[in-house]
Amino acid sequence: MFLDSKIPSDHFTKYQSFGRVMRDRDGKSKRRKWFTITLIIILVILCLPWTQNIQPDGVVSTINPQQRPQEINSIIAGRIEKWYVKDGDIVKKGDTLLKITEVKEEYLDPSQLIRVDEQIKAKSASIDFYENKAKLTGDQAIAIENARTLKLSQLRNKLKQYTLIVQSDSISYVAAENQLRIADEQLKRQKQLYDAGLKSLTEYEQRQQAYQDALSKKMGAENKFYNSRNELLIIRLEQNAVEQEYQEKVLKANGDRLSTLSDMATTQSEVAKLKNQLSNYEIRRGFYVITAPQSGQVIRTTKAGIGETVKEGDPLLEIVPINFDVAVEIFVDPLDLPLINKGQKVRLQFDGFPAIVFSGWPNTSYGTFGGVIAAVDPSISVNGKFRAWVRPDKNDKPWPPQLSYGTGAKGIALLKDVPVIYELWRQLNGFPPEYYVANSTGNKSNDSKDKGKSDKK
Repeated sequence: MFLDSKIPSDHFTKYQSFGRVMRDRDGKSKRRKWFTITLIIILVILCLPWTQNIQPDGVVSTINPQQRPQEINSIIAGRIEKWYVKDGDIVKKGDTLLKITEVKEEYLDPSQLIRVDEQIKAKSASIDFYENKAKLTGDQAIAIENARTLKLSQLRNKLKQYTLIVQSDSISYVAAENQLRIADEQLKRQKQLYDAGLKSLTEYEQRQQAYQDALSKKMGAENKFYNSRNELLIIRLEQNAVEQEYQEKVLKANGDRLSTLSDMATTQSEVAKLKNQLSNYEIRRGFYVITAPQSGQVIRTTKAGIGETVKEGDPLLEIVPINFDVAVEIFVDPLDLPLINKGQKVRLQFDGFPAIVFSGWPNTSYGTFGGVIAAVDPSISVNGKFRAWVRPDKNDKPWPPQLSYGTGAKGIALLKDVPVIYELWRQLNGFPPEYYVANSTGNKSNDSKDKGKSDKK
């Protein structure tokens, strides 16, 4: 009866317990609703695609070594005389940076180049003298050779003459011996006839006189023969002596000529050395004025003041090029090195340029710039990481023109697309990212194949 009766709606509102119960009932339903919505949103987010990436740090630089900051060193030791630039100045290639003066004793003479040039001229004149002396000595050797030929020709003629004389004296000597033998036989026969009384004493004495005459002629012919033969031997000895004498003279003249040529070669060597020294002095004087090897801005002048001395190779200042082919030098951990390949696309964020970055959703990022891996060093750097060079992506928006050397950069190398929940699971377990292949078309085909396989499963 009581329940079926009609009760006014505001009948229970006057009770506080009823209002409290109704409020708790409405709050639980709202919390359940919001919890369900939040859970759905989280599930949706976990199912969203996430682009795996590695984020190496780097700095703005250039891949061309000629365009990098260059340290200007002093090639020679000297004393700073005047500075023509200061930190922050913009210089062009060939502009004078500073001037130094000499500090070494052997280079202090202001007329040093003139002195060395005079030495070269004097030595060159000595070379001419040696050359003339060598020529005269050669002519002398030729004259001695001609004189020897003439003298030997005279001696050969004289030798032939005395050879004939010896032959003639030999014949005379043989004839005298024959006459003596005949005279001796006639004397013996005359003596026999005289002893037999057939010849007179006068005739016998006449034969003795004839024998004495024949003996005298024989001795004279013999003496003459031996004298002529002795003269022939003397001429032959004289011929050998003349040959030896003139040979010694020719050898002495040739020796003097070779000695002169040796002195001339030594002098030529000294002249070449002096010319080299003169050239070195001239080049060294060109080092007194230090000029800019390239256009850029002067920074970090390490030497200060006037009169400060510097040594060979001491740094003086540094020049940073204004115009250069910009690139980013990034450093990759050894664990991530297999994921970096030449030609791979990366995103870059530069210090000083505002950016909103969602590393897993590169399409939603703002303020990042595209780049391409240009080279990867195969050796590890001193910081324990591998260096890679990134150049601007020509198919993307250009990099800011305000970039300068040393500007910090952060690279984002894009890898494979995976669900967010998979990436969280990978991060919690410390697994490396999926291996990346630089060919984008190949990645899409591989992804589609993987997707097709999963659909079939």
